[in-house]
Amino acid sequence: MIFSELIQELQKELKTNLAQIRFLLKKNPAMGYTRVVEIGKEVGKKYNIKLVVNFPKEGRIEEFDMYGKRDLSLIIDYEKKNFPMNRNIIKEKAKEILGDVKTEDAYMYENKEGVRVFSEGWKIDILPHSLHIWTEFNENVTKFCDWLMDDVYLVKRNQ
Repeated sequence: MIFSELIQELQKELKTNLAQIRFLLKKNPAMGYTRVVEIGKEVGKKYNIKLVVNFPKEGRIEEFDMYGKRDLSLIIDYEKKNFPMNRNIIKEKAKEILGDVKTEDAYMYENKEGVRVFSEGWKIDILPHSLHIWTEFNENVTKFCDWLMDDVYLVKRNQ
């Protein structure tokens, strides 16, 4: 349940700092974005993760109610090139939890491996060292990401 815990904490921190973020965005959009990134990093540190809040499409930074609810990158361990299990297990679990999705091997070069899970209009890129979620976190996406963090990445909260 680490992913659920992480995004709840991120959403809480972003909401707490929303007035400052909105002020900074009006004054200087780059400063506002920097503050959002800093908050993500602060929350991620508690899990030894570099947590990046992304805004991949123009205008999304203005959608304040969606902060921390979509488009996140979690960099867990830059050194890892392989999963601790067969990629097919990840693909099977994605279909079990997410339903009618497509899966494929991705980023397969230089002895690295990865999996892409996708459907119309969204994707999740799963690499041994990082997780990139390019969709809104509904119940099933959150459940799948919880499984990834707990069983694939083996992330624990710092005490």
